[in-house]
Amino acid sequence: MKLGGHTEGWWIFFLAATIPGFHLQRIHSPVYQSILQSFETLPPTGTYTLRKADGTTCVKITMGVQYVIYEKKTWYYSLDPSRIRTDGHCGKEEAVLSLTLSDNAAFLQFTIAKDKNVVYIAKLTAHLSPFPVCHGCANKTYFGLLDHSKLFIAAHGGTFKCKSENVLLMSSEMKLRLVPLQIQAFTLPTGPHGNDVECLADYNKRITSVALVAIAVGVALMVVLIFLLRRDHQYLQEYQRI
Repeated sequence: MKLGGHTEGWWIFFLAATIPGFHLQRIHSPVYQSILQSFETLPPTGTYTLRKADGTTCVKITMGVQYVIYEKKTWYYSLDPSRIRTDGHCGKEEAVLSLTLSDNAAFLQFTIAKDKNVVYIAKLTAHLSPFPVCHGCANKTYFGLLDHSKLFIAAHGGTFKCKSENVLLMSSEMKLRLVPLQIQAFTLPTGPHGNDVECLADYNKRITSVALVAIAVGVALMVVLIFLLRRDHQYLQEYQRI
């Protein structure tokens, strides 16, 4: 029995030492905590859905979420989709989707509005209560709010889609980094996504890529044309000498 207790203790110690965010509050009560990182990473992508009372889906958001916190320096925290609890409600012209970390240390809420034939994010609320960034620092909760906005607009029944990152200034101490991002609300098509509304950043990248390809093709054609003209000119000179 004593050996088993030591084995279990070493196992919990191993978890605490190797898994980011795994901490011990008391014996046999391990919990996860939000740990800020000093470097930026690509956040894991998750799909979050909200259903009506009849079981049909009224909101579907696929995204990666990273909090960017300013506390003496820049810190980062990415949401783990496997540890997120979703809830909210669906109305005819408004839906609210809330994402809560299992230890309540992080919260993100989307208020989605429908206005005639368009759908958009009307309000975005966030807070994060991480472990203190330094030894002896006090616990602190960071809050952020975007209100009276029309973000990520798409036609009703369509999908707002963005592969590029969206960085939103939530407060003087917090930004939200969403990458990638796909949003559907109210009326969802039977396929994986509705008519895609491409974000401006993706459009600019696509147009830039097309322009670069066109320039490269144009340069290649000019090189070939110059080569052919020079060759014909040499043939003409040789013919004249003969």
